[in-house]
Amino acid sequence: MQELINRAKELLADGTVVRVLGWKKGDLPYNPEPHIFTSAQELEKDFIYNGFCGANLSKYMIAATKLEGKTLVFLKPCDTFSFNQLIKEHQVNRDNAYIIGVGCKGKLDHRKFAAMGLGDIAGISGIELSDACDRIHVKTIYGEERDIDYRDVMLERCFFCKTKEHQIFDEKLLDSKDTVAEGADRFEEVRKIEAMTPAERYAFFRSELSKCIRCNACRNVCPACNCRHCVFDNTKYDTAQKANADTFEENMFHIIRAFHVAGRCTDCGECSRVCPQNIPLHLFNRKFILDADDLYGEFQAGSDTTTPGPLTAYMLHDVEPAAGLERSRG
Repeated sequence: MQELINRAKELLADGTVVRVLGWKKGDLPYNPEPHIFTSAQELEKDFIYNGFCGANLSKYMIAATKLEGKTLVFLKPCDTFSFNQLIKEHQVNRDNAYIIGVGCKGKLDHRKFAAMGLGDIAGISGIELSDACDRIHVKTIYGEERDIDYRDVMLERCFFCKTKEHQIFDEKLLDSKDTVAEGADRFEEVRKIEAMTPAERYAFFRSELSKCIRCNACRNVCPACNCRHCVFDNTKYDTAQKANADTFEENMFHIIRAFHVAGRCTDCGECSRVCPQNIPLHLFNRKFILDADDLYGEFQAGSDTTTPGPLTAYMLHDVEPAAGLERSRG
């Protein structure tokens, strides 16, 4: 971590950048937050980078690159797909960004600690990038100490990491470590849902989406949700209201949002990471990705800044609309 701090201080000192977008220590060991640093003193005092720094900082660069001067941003390999996609959609100014690609070994889900009875963490070790990817030592506020497997508390998305290679960067610091299981299939859960009967699928999603409190955390953190005015904020319709009833119309919020980001979602998993109700929202997006791959050929949003997405480019060999209908019936 100190290597990142030292490099950020150098770039601030020589005027290459005027601010640094990274992660700030939270009030608890497991809740660092995205933060803009403007001084070396602030970096030394509050900057942090460890296994809990899961936030994708690309979305925050939409506002940061509109400011005068360059913003230094630390991006993990998976984050760079989102940044590329934002460049493609003219949402960020590449000239106002200085990207340092940082290594990753999989990020941690504090909810999994809580499920193990370790929600009240007082101290934790083994979560730095320099540590081995095997064991974590946890101390609770009640004096309990326990060793647990690193992989047992990783975020779901990290089991299916797309790559440890950065897709865009100005320089790279710290090497990644691989924590992905051999033969991991990120579409496994989608295929299980596809194998359900229509009634079972409906019941599954109704059960999950009924938990939604319409806090909009998923929309606010999603790099693909970058409209200036969101249809769900239109005060003329009930979609602007918080959920006060378990209705199908209320649940449609997530289905419509998934349609809006289809072909553009990089599968960064931020929607599920920030959901306070632990709804597996990424499954909607992965379903759309799987269908698009099947109908149009494999495509990874954000792998570059130029290739058009399958739903934004017309090709003579594109499938007919009826093919999608037949697939859904199958």
